[in-house]
Amino acid sequence: MSYLLVLGGTGRTGIHVLNEAAQRGHRVRALVRDPDAARAPAGVELIRGTPASIDDVRKAARGTEAVISTLNNSRASDNPWAKPVSPPMFMTDATRNTLAVMKEEGVDRIVLTSTMGAGDDWARINPVFKALIKVSNIKAGFEDHHGVDKLLRASDVDWTLARAVALTDKPMSGPPHAAEAGTEKPGTRINRADLARFLLDALEQDTWIRKAPLVWNARG
Repeated sequence: MSYLLVLGGTGRTGIHVLNEAAQRGHRVRALVRDPDAARAPAGVELIRGTPASIDDVRKAARGTEAVISTLNNSRASDNPWAKPVSPPMFMTDATRNTLAVMKEEGVDRIVLTSTMGAGDDWARINPVFKALIKVSNIKAGFEDHHGVDKLLRASDVDWTLARAVALTDKPMSGPPHAAEAGTEKPGTRINRADLARFLLDALEQDTWIRKAPLVWNARG
């Protein structure tokens, strides 16, 4: 059992992380904006705050042993042209704060969600989708993911970036597949519940350290 700090625990993937971590017997603390509105499972400790504030991260990280982040640069809807609602470079700033606090607390393990096409995977994505990113509001999220990727690679912590393909809210459909970009042809979908399971597996098994695997379902 580990004592985990979860960032983004009230999001569509994060709530699965809270449930999965609690079911596996971990002690879990989540930093959330509104604890009264959070749908967290019993036993999860909720700390009011935002990862955009380093002092809030310090408060939430005290005594924990590892971090899971499912933060996202959100838009008003999944429509590519929907208005961004997160501050510019929200994930990058939050990750910078988290890495600083991890150093202060002596925590050296973090597992984060990312996306296919982030960082050095950008060159591999479909040219048509790449053009859509550049002309739509999806670009804000990709710029933020690129920033997170750069920060982690410059750090000395044991990080894992789970680069998800298109996310769905379908039920679990079996163990997710993972591979380094360019080594296998990935599937097109990953269920959020299965992605959460992958994040916990990577943390518990100390796999994919300082790597950014693509993650997908065989049946999406």
